[in-house]
Amino acid sequence: MNTATTPEWPQLFRQRAEASRDPRLQAYYAAGCASADTPLEQLPLVALDVETTGLDPQRHAIVSLGLVPLSLQRIRCAEARYWVVKPTSELSAESITFHHITHSDIRHAPRLANVLDELLQALAGRVVVAHYGRIERSFLDRAVQQYLGEGLIFPIIDTMELEARLHPKRRLGWWDRLRGRQPVSIRLADSRLRYGLPLYSAHHALTDALACAELLQAQVATHYPATTPAGALWS
Repeated sequence: MNTATTPEWPQLFRQRAEASRDPRLQAYYAAGCASADTPLEQLPLVALDVETTGLDPQRHAIVSLGLVPLSLQRIRCAEARYWVVKPTSELSAESITFHHITHSDIRHAPRLANVLDELLQALAGRVVVAHYGRIERSFLDRAVQQYLGEGLIFPIIDTMELEARLHPKRRLGWWDRLRGRQPVSIRLADSRLRYGLPLYSAHHALTDALACAELLQAQVATHYPATTPAGALWS
């Protein structure tokens, strides 16, 4: 990977720490970010998953969040966090079927604004690990813009993107399809099976965060030296 095309995260964090108006964001950015040459084995990480009312951050909203701090050697379950929050958009029958969070679950739930302090503290100084991190990045940025008037940026190691790199020819041609071959899936559950990891119930934010943390550990143990620089994997 050409790391010259990835953001200069430490520099961006310093700039945001100086420019941010909200003290919570000032503290988050002031905690800093590891440099691109930091070995993975020294990188402070936090696996993150959000469940939402839909896929469009402009029209839909976060309904639950789960996070688990980790390193390559250890998953810190005792420090895990999970929140159900009242979304700013309506739950739909489709989203309830997807993540099983119902109207009764959110009736007395706090707004995301009420858990932002704890969330930002848990993320501060760590690199986020997510599976298809575009969702976490876009929805959190949008939510923080709504509540604090300025967005949120953070580096991500995307375990789905790592699987995509490992299986660049996962889409089959017509001949392979005719022969009955199945394409390689890079979804979270299917990716875990390739490493002998157990199946978990999907679409629960905390369970998916844990599943993603375990998947990254397996990916690195199988395919990357622990000394691999963070800049080779993050975006």
